[in-house]
Amino acid sequence: MRRLASLIVSALVWTLWALLVVAWTPMVTVVWACTAPWDRRRLAAGRLFRLCARAAIRVNPFWSVRFEGRLPRDRSVPYVVVCNHESMADVVLVGCLPWEMKWLSKRAILRTPFLGLMMRLVGDVAVRRRDAKSRKRAYERLREWLWRGVPVIIFPEGTRAPTPELLPFHEGAFRLALETGSPILPLALTGTRRALAKGSIVFGRARAVIRILEPVEADGDAGDPEDVARLTARVREAIDRARRRPVGDGAERP
Repeated sequence: MRRLASLIVSALVWTLWALLVVAWTPMVTVVWACTAPWDRRRLAAGRLFRLCARAAIRVNPFWSVRFEGRLPRDRSVPYVVVCNHESMADVVLVGCLPWEMKWLSKRAILRTPFLGLMMRLVGDVAVRRRDAKSRKRAYERLREWLWRGVPVIIFPEGTRAPTPELLPFHEGAFRLALETGSPILPLALTGTRRALAKGSIVFGRARAVIRILEPVEADGDAGDPEDVARLTARVREAIDRARRRPVGDGAERP
């Protein structure tokens, strides 16, 4: 009976999400069209689009999200934001952060009707992970956003971790930070592993905690494999340590 109730409620939430995405698309399109001539960073359209994630969480009784730590005060700094990856829920939950970032996402997601259009309009970047040329083009696009002063966000594990242990971090995000001189902002996420099982439409309980860690300066040479590996290991260790901490008594405004 409980399983049936979860299935029914999940179906209702998916329906509400679909309606939200359809309703949000013309609003984002209008804002993009009106601001495109002067908003080269697509901040206005991006901020509106990310509000859709907050609305999606509000209508989902299975999920909640809280933040520990604070975003940097200077929002003009183009950070390379990196976060661990536990579940499909992570994109929606991390998207609740009140900060415009350009996301590196699987190409298939940007081909999704309505949602994919909004992602393309606001400047999110598509990649086919197993295609070297696609990865190169994607990182060139991310580099352009950083040069324009816009943060980008990457999940350096590349895919959802199947166990509670972190997967190895790919070095692309850290090489990008070194190439552009952009500091890294690590996010440690926990509590989403059971939010949405792979291949299932039934939501599980997710009490997500997103910890905003101290920025890490990208010191070193992007062409030096040791510098890249050292930076990658440093950030991975910080995220791993933070995600294991007990949940605090109270959340902070990011």
